Amino acid sequence: MSDTTESQTPDEVFAICAMDEIAPGAAKAFDLAEADGEGGAKPFRIVVARAKDGQFFSYRNACPHQGVWLNIGSGGFLDETGALIKCGRHGATFAIETGYCSSGACEGAFLQKVDVEALEGDVCIRGVTLVEEDPPLRHADDMDETMEIMIHPG
Repeated sequence: MSDTTESQTPDEVFAICAMDEIAPGAAKAFDLAEADGEGGAKPFRIVVARAKDGQFFSYRNACPHQGVWLNIGSGGFLDETGALIKCGRHGATFAIETGYCSSGACEGAFLQKVDVEALEGDVCIRGVTLVEEDPPLRHADDMDETMEIMIHPG
C-alpha cells in the first residue's frame, strides 16, 4: 500500500485495499482525508463497489438527494441482488457501473465518480490528493440526525 503525503499529486495512485478484500457483488466504505488546498484536510468518504464481473467502481459516499451516506441505516451499500448501489436512507438505487440513479428521490442524478483501478493486486484511486489524518476527521456536517436506540428486554 502507498503512503500519502501533502505533496502527493493528483496523477499518483493510492492503494486503498487488496482486490480480494471486496468480493464480486460487494462494496466497501473507506474514510480518507483529502487535502483542502490550505495545508489542512477534509473528509473524503468513498464507496468502492465490485460488479459481479469483477470490475471495480468508486463513488463519493453521498447520496445526491440529501448528501447522506449511502450506507446510513443498514450499513450496507448494495441491494439484495448485489447488482445495484442502494441509499440506506431513501432507497434510491444506482447502477454500479455508472452511478446513475434509476429510481428514488434523485432519479436521473448520478453519484460523484472517483477514478479507481486495479493495479498489481490492489484497488487504487487516482485524481485525488490524499493526506494522512490521525485520528480520523470528524466534523459537525458528518453528524446525522438519526439516533439508534436499542431496548433490551428484561
